[in-house]
Amino acid sequence: MSDRFKSLVYGTALALAIGWVLHIGGGVFVPVVFSVLVVYVIVGLTRLLSRIPGLGSRLPASVSYAVSISVIAFGLATTFWLVVANLGKVVEVASRYQGTLLATIQDAAARLGIESQPTWATLRQDVLAQTSPQRLLAAAVAAVTSIASSLIVGILYVAFLLIEVHTAPAKLVRLSDDPARRAQLQKIITRVNARIGTYLALKTFVCALTGLVSWAIMAWVGLEFAAFWGVVIALLNYVPYLGSFFGVLVPVGFGLLQFGASSDLLVLLSALAVVQLLIGNVLDPYLMGNSLNLSPFAILFSLAAWSALWGVSGAFLAVPVTACIVMVLAEFASTRPIAVLLSHSGRLDEE
Repeated sequence: MSDRFKSLVYGTALALAIGWVLHIGGGVFVPVVFSVLVVYVIVGLTRLLSRIPGLGSRLPASVSYAVSISVIAFGLATTFWLVVANLGKVVEVASRYQGTLLATIQDAAARLGIESQPTWATLRQDVLAQTSPQRLLAAAVAAVTSIASSLIVGILYVAFLLIEVHTAPAKLVRLSDDPARRAQLQKIITRVNARIGTYLALKTFVCALTGLVSWAIMAWVGLEFAAFWGVVIALLNYVPYLGSFFGVLVPVGFGLLQFGASSDLLVLLSALAVVQLLIGNVLDPYLMGNSLNLSPFAILFSLAAWSALWGVSGAFLAVPVTACIVMVLAEFASTRPIAVLLSHSGRLDEE
């Protein structure tokens, strides 16, 4: 076998082994990766504070970090409060939504020519025949427990990463005694820090703007829990392509329960779709440009691959993780062709 074919076989075997380890160790790796991204956001906010004219240069680093951490903690606490508060309200209005949903289902059944219109008794019988309340309750408890434990572990990771944020680059550079290798490592670290930091900052701004505009539209139409759905839309838009689709589907599906098949639902659907199209196809490309230099196919493939490895968490992490991998692959002659294929235009930074 030629050396190139051997390298291909060994590389494929290594990639499969790494993928298997990432899959079975998802419970360990996912909080670490999320924590690293949170640290990127904290460091980015700290740098922005230091650039404020007149005030930034006078702020001690500890104060800047405290302000950045407080902003992120406030955002997380607000999101958690919205979830808890609105879940209780949903239970209160559930009976009213049952009537609207039943009327919509009956109307659809009549249009489809179904002879016997469904009732709540038949719907409950059909649904309960396929599901078990005990299983649903156990799944809900397990999900809440998993989220709580992940948050606690993530907070600990972030705290210790912030302690070492200033020494980590020097540690990585000193992994090799070769000056050329050191320069290469420094180049990779600088590029990853700059690109991922820029991407997260711009993406956060775009997602927050999308959620704010969507909230204004939903409040204007009269959709209940508009603030909560605005936060959901902002979070979903971190996932490329699919996030925009579900950012319209989820609130419109809830609007179907509230409004039924009415003109208000059509207005809500049209307005949210226009917002996603305008921001996703005009503002997002204008601000982001090609900050990560990934082709659309590479983004879709990364979404599928990382979702298969880590589930929903993998969908949120797919783009920044794949961008880091491509930047590392571009620095080595043997893996550079892969980076070229995954890039947007086939040209890498240094070209």
